[in-house]
Amino acid sequence: MSRVVRAALVQSEWTGDKESMIDKNIGYARDAAAHGAQVLCFQEIFSSPYFCNVQDPKHYDEAEEIPSGPTMQRMVALAKETEMVLVVPMYERVDEGTFYNTAAVIDADGTFLGIYRKTHIPQVEGFWEKFYFRPGNLGYPTFDTAVGRIGVYICYDRHFPEGWRVLGLKGAKIVFNPSATTRGHSRYLWELEQPAAAVANEYFVGAINRVGAEGLTGTDYYGSSYFASPRGQLIGGHASDTDDEVLVRDLDMDLIEEVRRHWAFYRDRRPDAYGAISDA
Repeated sequence: MSRVVRAALVQSEWTGDKESMIDKNIGYARDAAAHGAQVLCFQEIFSSPYFCNVQDPKHYDEAEEIPSGPTMQRMVALAKETEMVLVVPMYERVDEGTFYNTAAVIDADGTFLGIYRKTHIPQVEGFWEKFYFRPGNLGYPTFDTAVGRIGVYICYDRHFPEGWRVLGLKGAKIVFNPSATTRGHSRYLWELEQPAAAVANEYFVGAINRVGAEGLTGTDYYGSSYFASPRGQLIGGHASDTDDEVLVRDLDMDLIEEVRRHWAFYRDRRPDAYGAISDA
């Protein structure tokens, strides 16, 4: 009998204030749990608007310490209540001048397992992230959870194949990619890059995007969150491109071994021939 993991993604429009946004997402998580979800990932910096389309130090106030901050404490309680593994992308504060774009991972019993900090930080029109975030300094951790080993890659990271591969080499079976990406900027890449990463690395990918405009100039998030299989196929199609949605899908974990036996990419790798990547 195959082992199936029921996994969920949440895409939600900014409510206008932090507390109501957190409350709304907690409600969506409870909905997912009621439908049997065992693991769930929220969108990039889920409790805030995506403020990186402007450079304004007032947004530093959005950051919280992890795991001691109040939002994370609510998430730990939520994981215990719902018995779901939670991936919680947040704006992390380390000290007065050090901030990261981070995702925390909490196990189904409420155990805080650790964090991933976004590695690749863009600085282009509408995505002034270097103003807010330091580049991640923790490498590409994987987390052993109640649903198996998972990894996280955040938004702009998805354009860089190296991290995807490291997560696969470290045993990840599901990799979540929470994002904030706009219709005119990268819509044409949305259903290309993550399925390609799922194929190349032979695991499941959960791709999450925001919806709505958030009242900020130049923002038009198109949602369309989805799960891609190790064959690169969207499982049950993608979510709405305009509305909030809790996407719940069944992931057949036996498919990973089936695909890896057919397409033996890990066997046929040639790391001895890839020195130019790190030497360049």
